[in-house]
Amino acid sequence: MKFHVNRDVFSEAVSFVVKLLPQRNPQPILAGVLIEATDEGLSLSAFDYEASARTTIDATVDSPGTILVHGRLLSEIASRLPNAPIQIEVEEDGGILLTCGSARFTLSSMPVQEYPAIPEVSGDSGLVPADEFAMAIAQVAFAASRDDVTPVLTGVQLEVTGNRLSLVATDRYRVALRDIPWDGGSVDDEEATTALVPARTLTEVGKTFSHSGNISIAFSGSGDREIIAFTSGNKTVTSLLIKGNFPPVRRLFPEQTEHHAVVNTADLVEAVRRVSLVLDRSAPLRFTFTSDTVSMDASGTEQARATESVDSNLVGEDVTLGLNPQYLLESLSAVKSEFVRITFTSSDNANKLSPVLITPQTSVDKSGEESFRYLLQPNLLLR
Repeated sequence: MKFHVNRDVFSEAVSFVVKLLPQRNPQPILAGVLIEATDEGLSLSAFDYEASARTTIDATVDSPGTILVHGRLLSEIASRLPNAPIQIEVEEDGGILLTCGSARFTLSSMPVQEYPAIPEVSGDSGLVPADEFAMAIAQVAFAASRDDVTPVLTGVQLEVTGNRLSLVATDRYRVALRDIPWDGGSVDDEEATTALVPARTLTEVGKTFSHSGNISIAFSGSGDREIIAFTSGNKTVTSLLIKGNFPPVRRLFPEQTEHHAVVNTADLVEAVRRVSLVLDRSAPLRFTFTSDTVSMDASGTEQARATESVDSNLVGEDVTLGLNPQYLLESLSAVKSEFVRITFTSSDNANKLSPVLITPQTSVDKSGEESFRYLLQPNLLLR
C-alpha cells in the first residue's frame, strides 16, 4: 500500500474521525483509524461499537490497500507536519512509513482483521438545515443528564412528525425543547419517528456539521442495534441509540398563561453572574419579580451577601422564588434573543412548586418564536 495526500486535507480528515473516540478505550483495537486506499481515493473510519465516523478524501494511490493505525497519535502527528505533501506506505516488515518534507515517522500497524465492521445505514432519511440543527443541539443538549445511572436521561430525544424535527432533553430538573424544519422528501408520514441519541455524540455532530448546508439524517436497524446516521458532504457519523423509554416531558409544558415577566437577556445574565458569586455551588438564588424590576438576593458562606436588581416588565402578581443560577444562565444563553420571557406556571398541587417557562422575546411587547422552550423547576427557599 502506498499513497500521497495533501497534508491539510489528511490532517482534517484524521481529526474528524478520532473526535468521537473515547479518551480511554477498554479495547486497544478500537483506538485505531482504518485507512482504505483505492483507485477512488482514501476512506478513513473510526468505530467504538457505539459511534462511528467516516470520511473520504482525494489522494494519489500508487498501491491500494488497508491499514489500521493508532488514531490519536496519527492525528497529533498530522497536525504538526511541515507544509508539504504526505506520503504513507507499508514497508516489507509491516510497519507504516509516513514522510512529509524532511519529517519521517515509522508507526506500528494494528491487525486489520480484528477491527469490527463499520455500520451501514439504509433506512428512512430526511434533510435538516445544518445551521439550524447545530443551533438546536446547542440549545438543548446541555439539559441532558451527565449521570450514567439513568442512561435514558443522558440522551437527546429526536422526534420526527410530518415536516418538523423536535429535539428534547431533560435531567429531571429542567427540560429543553427546540423544533426545526424537517424535509422527508416524498415520504409524508404523520406517524412520529423517535431516536434517543447520546448527547455527547450529538454535540460533536453539531460542531462538525454546523457550516455544511444540509444534513441527511437516516434511521436504521432494529432491536438492540438501532442506529442513526448523520451525513453531509463526504462525512458520516453514526450512533447507536440509547435503549429505553424517554419520559413524556412534553405534557409538562403549560398551555398559554399570561402571568409572566419580560427582562433584557444580557442585563439579567450579568446580574445573575455577579450575585451568584457568593453562593455555594448548589444553593438557589432568590428572585423577586415586581411590576418594574426583578431583584436578586444571595446569601453565601462566611456571611457574604449580594443583591442586585434589573428592569423588568411583570404581567400579573408579584412572585418570589428560588432558581438554580447555573441552570438559569444556561437557558438564557440558549434563547438567542434580546429579551427573555419568564412565565410562571400554575399547578393543581398547592404543595408542589410549579416550573417556570423560559422563551425568547424579540421586544418588551412582542414574543419571539415558540420553537425554543425551556422549563426550569424552582428550588425551595429556606427563608
